[in-house]
Parts: sequence; structure tokens; C-alpha cells
Amino acid sequence: MLQAKPNSLLSERVALVTGASQGIGAAIADALSQAGAAVLVNYYRSKDAANAIVERIEACGGRALAVQADVRDGAAVRAMVARAVDEWGGIDVVVNNALHDYRFDPTTNPRFEDMEWPQFQAQIDGTVAGAVHTVQAALPSMRERGGGSVVNILTNLISNPVVQYHAYTTAKSALIGMSRNLAAELGPDGVRVNMLAGGLIMTTQASEPTTPEVQELVRSITPLRRLGTPADIAAAVVALASDLTCFVTGQFIAVDGGLTMP
Repeated sequence: MLQAKPNSLLSERVALVTGASQGIGAAIADALSQAGAAVLVNYYRSKDAANAIVERIEACGGRALAVQADVRDGAAVRAMVARAVDEWGGIDVVVNNALHDYRFDPTTNPRFEDMEWPQFQAQIDGTVAGAVHTVQAALPSMRERGGGSVVNILTNLISNPVVQYHAYTTAKSALIGMSRNLAAELGPDGVRVNMLAGGLIMTTQASEPTTPEVQELVRSITPLRRLGTPADIAAAVVALASDLTCFVTGQFIAVDGGLTMP
């Protein structure tokens, strides 16, 4: 439930959330707006859903703008960031959340020996190339504004591969190396880079195929005895985007109720 008015935790900040038209991305956009940020709601195909997010944010007194861009296309991402600079003067927060055409279906998930390299490449392009393009496009503005925060959305399957989603987990794992290198390089510029690793998040379009049996298994072995929600991830993003974590960078944080403890 959105608050009646935004608070001031991220006032005067501008945030870009990729893949923000639904699911986790939409919850992140809502939460950043509630914290006071102006939010660039990126979408690929879901124009109507993205516009609905913007309308909801504006109805609660926030600022938002929906912009279409395929994050795999560097030129499109640069144009998207330019819209934010023109509209609000810059970018302070980047959340790399976009997920390229993936559904978490343990019953039809292919085994490793049945996979072809293009299946891996598609996830690497959507996840790693998308993050590279987005951070590169936003970095000049962040430096000009004296710093910023990058939050890369990963998965706890990296630490606990209970279901072998090979291509997805491989691409997300690559973001660990990228994030830590960026944290080291960009720290002197005041730009923090952190990672959030979600567990099984119910219910999103991607997680809908997860069987009740798998859901119950994960719930039963999670110390907090429940599954995650998009709001759980969104709250953690707000914390990492804000000055509450101003001395935190390069960190891999699991948001999964204690299921993994890296």
C-alpha cells in the first residue's frame, strides 16, 4: 500500500529502475518514490503497465516518468538517461533489475546437457550487457552530482542452487565480479555499488510457474518461515540507495529470510 505522501529519505534524488513495469521492478519504483525520489520507470514492452506505475506514483504526490528502452541497446539506454537529465537534472540511483524473458519453471527447466550456448548468451546479454550500458550511461551524471548508488539485483541461487537455472544463475553470477570491480573503481567518486540477492519471490510473472511443492520446500527451510515478496526487495533497495548505508559498498546481501547466509 502506497503512503499518502512521499517521505524525505531520498528527497532531491533521481532513480532509474530497469524492468520497472511489473513485479519486483514495479515495487522498487513505488518504494523509491515513497522515499522521495523521482523515478524513471524503464520498460521494454509493457507500456501500459509502466504508465500505470507512473500514474499511481503521481497520484500519491510523487514524480515519475515511463521510458521505453531495451537495456541490451547501449544507444537506447543513453537516450533514456538523457531524458532523466533533461527532466530532473541528473541520475543519483541506478537499479539494474531488468530480466530478459525468463520464467522459473522447475518442471520444464532444461538440464545442462540439453542446453545450447545461445540460451546462456541471451541471459548474459540481458543481465550483464544491460547493467554495463545502464551504469556507463548514468556515471557521468553521478560524478557531476558528487556520487550515487548502484544496486544490482541478483539471486540467492548463486549461493544455494536448489534448482539449476543454469543460464539465469550464470549471468547473475557474472554481476558479482562486475559489481565488486565497479565498487573498487568508483568508490573515490562517491559512487557505491552493492548487490541484493533475492530468494523465491512470490508472486511475480517469472515465478508463477513455481510449483506448490517447491514453494513449500523453500518455505520450510527458511528461518523466517515465509517466502519473499517484491516489497521485501524494494525495502532493501531503498536502504542501499539512501545515506542510511553511506559506508556500504561492494556487498552481496541476501534478502531471503536467512535461507542463505553468505
